Amino acid sequence: MATETAEAPEGVRPDEIKAIPVRHPGRWVATGIVLFLAVALGNSLASNSRFEWGIVGHYFTSSRILHGLVLTIELTAAAMAIGIALGVLLAVMRLSPNPLVTGASWLYIWLFRGTPVLVQILLWYNIAALYPHFSLGIPFGPTFTQFSATSVITPFVAGMLALGLNEGAYMAEIVRAGIISVPEGQTLAAQSLGMTRLMTLRRIVLPQAMRVIVPPTGNETISMLKTTSLVSVIAVTELTYSAQLIYSVNYRTIQLLIVASLWYLIVTTLLTIGQFYVERYFGRGASRELPMTPMQRLRRNIGLRHGY
Repeated sequence: MATETAEAPEGVRPDEIKAIPVRHPGRWVATGIVLFLAVALGNSLASNSRFEWGIVGHYFTSSRILHGLVLTIELTAAAMAIGIALGVLLAVMRLSPNPLVTGASWLYIWLFRGTPVLVQILLWYNIAALYPHFSLGIPFGPTFTQFSATSVITPFVAGMLALGLNEGAYMAEIVRAGIISVPEGQTLAAQSLGMTRLMTLRRIVLPQAMRVIVPPTGNETISMLKTTSLVSVIAVTELTYSAQLIYSVNYRTIQLLIVASLWYLIVTTLLTIGQFYVERYFGRGASRELPMTPMQRLRRNIGLRHGY
């Protein structure tokens, strides 16, 4: 059935359509609740004299706190370096067609993911009870040199080995997930060109897998930064233990814990920013447009506000 449409007389403009925006009262209610809670929290932090922000500011740049912060960053970097290198190796082994190699990788991952990292730290710290000496030489042959376990496995080394070896088990699964996310056709095409398995992995598979590997690796790095606090049980003077040593003397427990928490938040924020740019770099080609950086978003919002 044909419908007739009324046409406006010649020379008379039709009425403009007035768009009425949909009302969202729930958003305003949620905004009000969030603002109320934020103001209440800010007022509590500012008005409660028991926080003693002067004490927090005094110890925030204390030499002992800064030394613990540096040690925390060093421990995080060393443990993640071990974990990433070991994770790539274990992931490749897990995907190997050799059942013995695959089984060895699976056994390692099962063992280190199945035991608490705190237990592993204590085991490495007390490794001298099992192996009092370490030696270098030919297996079942002459020994060239020998070391005392207590002189080699210091508290810092024990913590680094425990955290790094434990992280390797988790990184292995992250890297494996990234590798298997690459279509198998990429590998077949590389093999048809005569590329070896190692060359295919290095030049074809891993560059594409990085888009999947980088986000969880960034999360693992941030988690590792906070997990380093566990080495305080073996008297490694990282950030948390440095704060504990200070408040065990002056009894300013809450204030020193706030200092440590603020430094953890600062370093975590820097790692998050770095993770964003690394993800953005490896995300090239995955979409037509890269995600905007914080500065680009700020410029866009300023431009929209001024009608540019």
